[in-house]
Amino acid sequence: MSETPTVPEHDRRSTHHATSPPAVFWRYWAAATVSDAGTAVSALALPLVALTVLDATAFQAVLLAAAGQISWLLLSLPAGVIAQRVPLRRLQVTLDLVRFVAVGSLPLAWWLDRLSYPHLLLAALVTGAATVLFDIGNSTFLPAIVPDRQLAARNSLMSGTHAVTETGGPSGGGLLVHAAGPVGALLVDAASYLLSAALLRTLPERRPAARTGERALRLIREGWTYVTRHPVMLPCMIWATVTNFVCAALVALTPLYLVREAGLTPVQLGLVLATDGIGALAGSAVAVRLTRRFGTARVLVGTAFAGGAAALLAPLTTSAADAYWFALGNAGFAFGVVIGSITTRTHRQAESPPELLSRVMATVRFVSWGAQPLGALTAGLLATYAGTHAALWTVCVAALLPPLYLLTVPVGRRRDLA
Repeated sequence: MSETPTVPEHDRRSTHHATSPPAVFWRYWAAATVSDAGTAVSALALPLVALTVLDATAFQAVLLAAAGQISWLLLSLPAGVIAQRVPLRRLQVTLDLVRFVAVGSLPLAWWLDRLSYPHLLLAALVTGAATVLFDIGNSTFLPAIVPDRQLAARNSLMSGTHAVTETGGPSGGGLLVHAAGPVGALLVDAASYLLSAALLRTLPERRPAARTGERALRLIREGWTYVTRHPVMLPCMIWATVTNFVCAALVALTPLYLVREAGLTPVQLGLVLATDGIGALAGSAVAVRLTRRFGTARVLVGTAFAGGAAALLAPLTTSAADAYWFALGNAGFAFGVVIGSITTRTHRQAESPPELLSRVMATVRFVSWGAQPLGALTAGLLATYAGTHAALWTVCVAALLPPLYLLTVPVGRRRDLA
């Protein structure tokens, strides 16, 4: 078998035209799409396994959500160095196989009558850790195979596709749960990781120009210093951090509130969760057009305010009969979040020096995505001591804090981020 071509990181701006034909991007896109679709199913199935199969408490349910996110806090910074030092495609395939084993072990344990909450928690931890390494690698792979002038459009396409899987995944997951039970639906996610690994195996290897003689801590510090001293990336990272805290708290509360307080069935829950993808799809469809017309900074602030205001509709739902309020709030909030995500991610990918990109992405995700387990745990404590409805109101009001912060810094008063 012939050796797969490589794309060195230090040559990514000059060689991707020769080594990365359009088919490479579409295989990359297909692998991400398949994996995201399965993950969207698990987003519904995992909490339902905890709530309906294992009869988990409210705190156990949100602890499960936090377990899937804690690795962003623990592994993001070293993940940036790992992605720079190892063959990226090989790493991606290995991580997909790890997730396949972790998720696939749950249906097997259930079939053997050995499924337990600690097993569910461990699977969430392992899958979350593998996802951190996988996503950091993916964020540095895309600029290696896509010209700079196409980054915004390709990021928009990736976000739009992710939104479609978030739309169809939960609703399809609701039907799968109805037909095969929440444990059976996890088989779909396990199979998606296996298929993603097979697709990624066909991509060109990207062997970064690793600085193996330098200490990992020094490499991490370089990425950290670049971001924290950057006049645009730092405030955008703070915006993303507070936004992700709110998102994680809302995600942790949603199945708990809608199933136990509002009385929705799994199918109805899947349909409401799917509105998150509808809002994200709408945002990704107009993000590039809006930013070109009005400016990236103005659009970031404006859509963040619109999304925060929409989130206030969600707590108006008190039963299945008025679940449309939650659906509208969910969609509106996702609309604002995805536009901000596309805008700030494209800016980082285009403005970061190539040799620093993986560590810049890792730094931002360490801080911003590291807030997710804290958000989920905070939501759990609020739900336990103040009640689920009061916790939901608190989280939705907090959705207005990120855009208010942007107005206090110079970036929020500019037309463009660049």
